[in-house]
Amino acid sequence: MDLLNTLVDKGLRRELPTRDEALAVLATSDDDVLDVVAAAGKVRRHWFGRRVKLNYLVNLKSGLCPEDCSYCSQRLGSKADILKYTWLKPDQASQAAAAGLAGGAKRVCLVASGRGPTDRDVDRVSDTIKAIKDQHENVEVCACLGLLSDGQAERLRAAGADAYNHNLNTSEATYGDITTTHTYADRVDTVQKAHAAGLSACSGLIAGMGESDEDLVDVVYALRDLDPDSVPVNFLIPFEGTPLAQEWNLTPQRCLRILAMVRFVCPDAEVRIAGGREVHLRTMQPLALHLANSIFLGDYLTSEGQAGKADLEMIADAGFEVEGAGEVTLPEHRAATGGGCGADAAGCGSHAESGCGSHEAGGCGSHEAGGCGSHAGGGVCGSAPVEVPAEARTDLVAVRRRGAGTDLAPNA
Repeated sequence: MDLLNTLVDKGLRRELPTRDEALAVLATSDDDVLDVVAAAGKVRRHWFGRRVKLNYLVNLKSGLCPEDCSYCSQRLGSKADILKYTWLKPDQASQAAAAGLAGGAKRVCLVASGRGPTDRDVDRVSDTIKAIKDQHENVEVCACLGLLSDGQAERLRAAGADAYNHNLNTSEATYGDITTTHTYADRVDTVQKAHAAGLSACSGLIAGMGESDEDLVDVVYALRDLDPDSVPVNFLIPFEGTPLAQEWNLTPQRCLRILAMVRFVCPDAEVRIAGGREVHLRTMQPLALHLANSIFLGDYLTSEGQAGKADLEMIADAGFEVEGAGEVTLPEHRAATGGGCGADAAGCGSHAESGCGSHEAGGCGSHEAGGCGSHAGGGVCGSAPVEVPAEARTDLVAVRRRGAGTDLAPNA
């Protein structure tokens, strides 16, 4: 396939595909999905080998969010029967993090629902970061606390945070249909604040909210311009009690095409499969490891994930290996500049050259906040497919009842 050969060549050179090429990946048929995975897998292996980075979520404060993000089980007006609790104490959060680290996680993601942190909240999280790093010196800590005010990113960095997550989630054109209590520009501003403070920027998207192929390409290209080091790809978990509870638009093949498109546009960034992989990829999860080099271990913010032991067995059975604490995730040219492209002539911010760089209440990469035709880029042969909505699998949406905020052991 001319399209896929072209995209592999561009990915190995860190050269961006055209928008038509990115759209053509999403338009390929189910018959071609293995070819798409194989092509994007070449790019993934070139930059990241067969390593899989494990990340672990700790929900510091669950539910009762004043924002109205339609996808989120913690949103204002949500009737989802989720856990609700106020801030975990630093020792409680550290204990929760230890479970994930014992399971092989390299990064701990500290998430709190809400519009954004107060200065007192930043103090709380700073104490939590210190408590975790006192016990686990080499752990990476990513904070995800919502919209940041001036100076807060710098304070988190000084406290020992390594990264900050804030997702764009969807395209600018459709953002107002998903959320009304803050803007797309607010989210962009927070990612930029994190980057400017020297934090590794983590920002991604949510697929499956009824968006078009053009919307998906728009948000991924916007992420490329922001140049995050980590790009979490979430698949909507349609929680009962939220406005998007009936949005079952994804098939496993559709999810694989989306991940492949993100890999081609962001060839040398950490692409993470985040919330919803168990619900929508299901038995196709191992194939997704050929596209993404990072996943969450165990449970998410308000929903339960695949058993941690099963995650580790899946990685091994698929021929991959868990990335060790002493290994550098990003390719040398990105890691050398703190993850971003800096002055690299082929840097990620360059439209002519290289690739770009979660969801429940924006949570650390975890959504879970909760054919050919005649493609100008040389499309795949066959008629353009008609996407068939997936059968609703509400049996796969399990509300989290263990781990942080409970007396039960976590899944890790």
